Amino acid sequence: MNLVRLTPDYELTDFDCGDEQLNNFLFEDAKPSLELRVANTFILEDDGRIAAYFCILNDKVSKDEVIGSRWKKIRSNFPQSKQFRSYPTIKIGRFAVSKDYRGQQVGRRLMNIVKDLLHHSASNSAFRFITVDAYLSAVPFYEKNGFLHLTKKDEDEHTRLMYFDMMEIAE
Repeated sequence: MNLVRLTPDYELTDFDCGDEQLNNFLFEDAKPSLELRVANTFILEDDGRIAAYFCILNDKVSKDEVIGSRWKKIRSNFPQSKQFRSYPTIKIGRFAVSKDYRGQQVGRRLMNIVKDLLHHSASNSAFRFITVDAYLSAVPFYEKNGFLHLTKKDEDEHTRLMYFDMMEIAE
């Protein structure tokens, strides 16, 4: 398998993850998001087929979103002089695995690729956390991959705001 960054001239092939919104993003929104400089999409190819994809964009986690002890825990990671009302993050905007590749640990491997890519990227912008608005059905996947819930305010929503601390990655 090979990870490639979506470009305007990339020829998208068939892909179906079983979720219409995730499928539609890849075919209708990924290239416009790239052109508008809003999000970058990466595709995991397998012999010319799209096995999975994810998109990333800039985000922040702020005191206004997180309540109680979770915010105190986040802030405690920083010295007093660096305890701000928000911290920079990279958001996983979309993350999908083709139905043809389910049960093959592709999602787990791709999440490790995402973390490794972000950890070792030669970016000019710094960030501390990865965030995701996880579909309820995907919450267990993100929990298994080290993501924590940011708030309890979204327990009755169709997505849960979760985060991963990049400092958890060992050198």
